[in-house]
Parts: sequence; structure tokens; C-alpha cells
Amino acid sequence: MAIGVVGLTIGLAVGGVVLLGALGFVLQRTVDTEAFRTADAVALLAAEDALPDPLPVAGGQVRVQVVDGQGRIRAASIDADRLVPMVRPERLNRDGRQRLEVPAERVGLVGPVRVVAVPAGTAADPLTVLVARSMADVRHSTHVVRTILLVAFPLLVAVLAGVAWRVVGATLRPVEALRRGAEEITGRAGAGRLPVPASADEIHRLAVTLNGMLGRLESARVRQRAFVSDAAHELRSPLTNIRTELEVAQHLADRTDWTAVTANLLADTERLSRLVDDLLLLARLDETPPIRGTGPVELGALLTEVAARYPSPPVRVTPPTGPLWTIGTVEELRRVLANLVDNAVRHAHGSVVLAAEATSLGEAMSMAGAMSTAGAGLGPGVGAYHLVTVTDDGPGIAVADRERVFDRFTRLDDGRARDDGGAGLGLAIVRELVRRAGGSITLTDAPEQRGLRVCLLLPALPAEDGHR
Repeated sequence: MAIGVVGLTIGLAVGGVVLLGALGFVLQRTVDTEAFRTADAVALLAAEDALPDPLPVAGGQVRVQVVDGQGRIRAASIDADRLVPMVRPERLNRDGRQRLEVPAERVGLVGPVRVVAVPAGTAADPLTVLVARSMADVRHSTHVVRTILLVAFPLLVAVLAGVAWRVVGATLRPVEALRRGAEEITGRAGAGRLPVPASADEIHRLAVTLNGMLGRLESARVRQRAFVSDAAHELRSPLTNIRTELEVAQHLADRTDWTAVTANLLADTERLSRLVDDLLLLARLDETPPIRGTGPVELGALLTEVAARYPSPPVRVTPPTGPLWTIGTVEELRRVLANLVDNAVRHAHGSVVLAAEATSLGEAMSMAGAMSTAGAGLGPGVGAYHLVTVTDDGPGIAVADRERVFDRFTRLDDGRARDDGGAGLGLAIVRELVRRAGGSITLTDAPEQRGLRVCLLLPALPAEDGHR
């Protein structure tokens, strides 16, 4: 605020000085113009040898003399001196027009005095017309303006400073409210919102944007807290089992079946290792942005490779009619299919069918619009998609739970009751990897049978591009 007032004061001071200078220059030019007009009229009379005596001059603040080359006065106005020229002859330029300053007492006017000189007469009898005008009016006008500025300047600065103080204070008051709100939010635990001013201006939009950011941060904090809590709970289970096995084995001593204990410990260790790997993968996916278009992947071969890890039956592959190339990372897509097939095999009663086919963009968008999960990623920049399905004849998933199963550490009751149930991270990993690949995933009922079908849409790559 102080800097603004100082800058305003300097600006007004510079403006006042410029105004005074411009006013003095304009007034002086006006005086010179009128003097030259009078001198030209007298010079015209001198050229025609028709100089009257005395010379007719309007106004009491003007003196006119016509002098020859020796400095003698040939004619003069009624108030002008007829013996002493207003300008010494040596200062005159007989060939050009001049502007001169002379002492007031030499002319008999109130000073300062401005004199203009205009050549007149003939070559045989050169004359010079001198017209003197008093600059007292100019000085007086300049003095009046300067006095007004000196009086009005401090008042104007004070008024503008007061107005600026009120305006800036009113403008910054919502900012101060935002600062206090942010300080209160920082000083207490839990969610909070900044006050939103009623005015629809930039401060209002800033408050709305900051509240939106705070909401997202609070949601992220809640998710992080839930994630840490669930991760700690899931990690505690295998660690508790390992500790229990070791304590029982130590207590029984020689009666311990170390082969069974080793098998149990290995199972719990593998479960713990898978859980840690899944947690690290999710953390890495959260921190790194999606990298799309890394390389061509042939889906038919990838389905056959993943299905080969399981016995047939129950896992069967319906081969596509031709090569289906997509954009992505082989390891990530292999992890997606492996997780989906693992879930299908775990819950299937008798069969799991893997299939892939090409689909049009309209069908892909229609399917993506019908789903409420993980959608996202289908863009107009891709001309077509490939549809990969994993179908099982298990109990299926209720429609109300088909969104929830993609959340982290989410396991439905039947899955939680199983001894081989996972930690609830498989579908969460699938969703993140599918998003990175630019695709989408949805859960639907299996056609013509009881069970679940997982529909995976992946962007298509032309076959000729896949062979390059």
C-alpha cells in the first residue's frame, strides 16, 4: 500500500511538472505568434514606404519600433522610446527572424519582455521591425497554476491514498478471510472449507477452486488412510500365522512336524510376498503417469499363453479369426489377463472361456457408456477396439457390487470366506493397468448361463502396423 502511495505521489509530481512546462511553452508560443503577426503587418507597411507615425498598435503591453541599419529609429508606437532602440544593433540579424529576451526597464514594460525581430525595407534601405510584448501575463498564469497545484497536490494525494486504502482493503478483505480460513484448517485435524465471498469475481473463483482442491486432498487423505489401514490389516494376517506356527513348533519341540510347518510357512510367505508385490505395483501405478502406445501386442497369442498356465478344462480359449493387435505393454496386459483368469478359475464351477474379437468404435462406446466402472479412456482418436472376454459359470456378482469390487481391498463375503481368497487387490490392479493401456473394463452377466462375464476393451492397432 505504501509503495502504491509513493508511486502515485511521484506520478502526480511528474505530471504537475510536465503540465507547468507545457503550459509555459504554449503561452510563450502564443505570445511569439501574436508578436510576429504584428511585426509582419508593420514590415508590409515598411516595404510599401507607408509607415504611419505613430505606428498603430493595439494593447498597452506592446511596443513597436522600426530601426535602420545604423540603429536609428525610423518609426515607433505611441508608447515606445523614439531615441533608444529596444535591442542593440549588434544583436540583430538583418537576414532572419529572431526571438530575444531584453530587460524590462529598456522597454518600459513589466518584465520579463519578449522581443521579436523581422527584416523589412529594401536592399538599399534595410529596416528591422521590433515588437516587444510583456511576459507578465504568462508568468502570472504559470504562477497561478503552480500555486493551485501546490495546494491541490497534497489534498489530492491524501484523498487518493484514502480511496486506495479503502478500495484495496475491501479487495483484500476476502483474501484475509481466505488466509484465516486456511490457518484454521491447518491448525485442526479433519476436513475444512475456505469461506467463499458472495461477489462473483476472481476471489470467489479462487475460493471455489481452493475448496475443490481441499476436497480432492481430503478424499486422497481418506483413501490413503484407508489404504494404509487395510494394508496393515492384510499384512498382519500372514505375519500372525507365521508367528503362531513358529511359537507352536517351538513349544512342541520334538513332536513338531517340521515338514508341515515348513509347508505352512512357505504358503504364508508366498501370500505375504504376493501382497507386498501388489502393494508396490499399486504404489508405482499411482506415482507414474500412463505411458500409452509403447508397442504392438497380439491378443490371440497372449490369450493362448495365459490360458496355457491352467488345465483345460476348465480354461478354454476361443481363438480369434485373425491377429488382433493392440497398443500397450506385454507385461501389463499379461498381468491383467492373469488376474482375470485367476478370479474366474477361483469362482467357476466347471468352465472358464477366454475370447477376443474386433469391434467397431460405436459398439465400443456403447458398451463403455453402459458401464459405471473404470470407464474412461475411450477416446475418439482410436478408430476401433478389440473386445476381450473372460466368462465363467460361477455364482457371479450382484449388480450393486460390480462397482465396488474394483476398489482396493474389497472382497465380497463369499470370496472372503474362502481360504484361498486374495487380498482384494487383483481387480484394482486390473483397472489401473487397463486405464494405462487406454481401455476400459466392465462386468456383465454371462450369456445363456449362470455366471459372470468380464468385458475388456483395448484400442485396436491395424494389422500392418503390428507387423512393423
